[in-house]
Amino acid sequence: MVAGKSDVYEDMPLTPGQYVLRKLPHITALFWAIKILATTLGETAGDFFSQTLGLGTLRAAVLLFAILLAALTMQLRAGRFHPALFWIVVVLTSTLGTTISDFINYTSHLGQLTGALILGSGLAVVLLVWWRSGQTLNVENVATLTGEVLFWIAVIFSNSLGTSTGDYLAGGLGLGLGPAALMLTAAMLVLLAAHYFTKINGILLFWIAFILTRPWGAEVGNILSRSRDHGGLGLGNAGASAILLAILVALVGHQILDVRRHPLEPLPLPMNRHTGQPQRPNGEVVTVAPR
Repeated sequence: MVAGKSDVYEDMPLTPGQYVLRKLPHITALFWAIKILATTLGETAGDFFSQTLGLGTLRAAVLLFAILLAALTMQLRAGRFHPALFWIVVVLTSTLGTTISDFINYTSHLGQLTGALILGSGLAVVLLVWWRSGQTLNVENVATLTGEVLFWIAVIFSNSLGTSTGDYLAGGLGLGLGPAALMLTAAMLVLLAAHYFTKINGILLFWIAFILTRPWGAEVGNILSRSRDHGGLGLGNAGASAILLAILVALVGHQILDVRRHPLEPLPLPMNRHTGQPQRPNGEVVTVAPR
């Protein structure tokens, strides 16, 4: 699902100072391929930290949160889109999300359904706050610090929710890993068809797809890592993570080369829906006179 570009500036003269470099990528097939790999890696890597290394879900979550905070600070301070940095943050949010979900579901004994409801409610609150802030929910057009912070908070919640949802489908409902993965694949194909053949809002379809790729990644990650006795391929957390990481590095490397050959075009300063005026990344309102 590709987010649409804004044409709100078509009747407004813009000077070079009224553009900003993009911080987030275009939503293309490559974006979805890397995102699915990143979230699948997050499942196996999260289990690697909490189970293979024996840290437990709480200590693993604290460690991963500290690493994420350092990487996210670099991302927020960056002046433009850096593919490697962006996807490192996505992988870390997914890895942290796995440990958060497992802590709620298993360590705290609240159960998969309760965990999914808690995290789903949190995501709904974040999206509502984001909408009421006046910032655009179109990821391609996010260009303010407020919008980017809200985006990353939504990503953390969606990746945590995905783990709980995937575990609930496979275990709570008793579908098993394979059938649950097939069901989620079918759902994503329906969303793809809706994108191309219906007039359903593209931003809505994007966020549904963004959320669904995480439980799909959880199922596939478990299929790769778990033993054959438990419906998996028996690669283990370390083996599955290594394979996924190698493919992910190759795709991100391709994106880095592509961005160098074809730099992302500058983005007009985003419009705040409440004020009707564009604003700079620091939140400063810019008055643009119509023609």
